[in-house]
Amino acid sequence: MEICLITIVGILFPVVAFIASWLFRPKIPEEEKFTIYECGEIAEGDARRNIGIQFYFYALIFVIFDVEAIFLYPWAVSFGSLGAFGFIEMMLFIGILVAGYAYAWKIGALEWVGGS
Repeated sequence: MEICLITIVGILFPVVAFIASWLFRPKIPEEEKFTIYECGEIAEGDARRNIGIQFYFYALIFVIFDVEAIFLYPWAVSFGSLGAFGFIEMMLFIGILVAGYAYAWKIGALEWVGGS
């Protein structure tokens, strides 16, 4: 019963906060809202422009290696009890990641194409 209550509160609180902020916000459109924030510099262009595809690629690489770290940590903690099979299994996993990284490097996918 307590878990259900915590789950309901955990779902309802963000929904209610989102709806309340939407209802009580000022609805006056301002020109300044559509400008780019550039750390105190004078804004150039508008905020609604496309982001270069290379940024998505590097974000994908970050996620892949972040997931690798998630798998490596428990393996490193229980390394002693896994034995040779666990070691071979993890080396195969790392080998597949290195092979994919080497392939991406070979075809030039890691080269910066141009600015956006």
